Amino acid sequence: MFEFQQYLGFLLFLTILTMGFWLMFFLVGFVSYWVGGATWEAYKEKKAKQKEEQAA
Repeated sequence: MFEFQQYLGFLLFLTILTMGFWLMFFLVGFVSYWVGGATWEAYKEKKAKQKEEQAA
């Protein structure tokens, strides 16, 4: 049967695995939001610059 130390090791492994999963989940969401916002801002700046050139 399992000893108490093996049980603690297994719980530690599950804890680290779960923390890693949720960190990855958070970072993927955050990075995609960041890249999407940067792309949108670059698009708006480019559009404003084109408008300015047409007006001049």
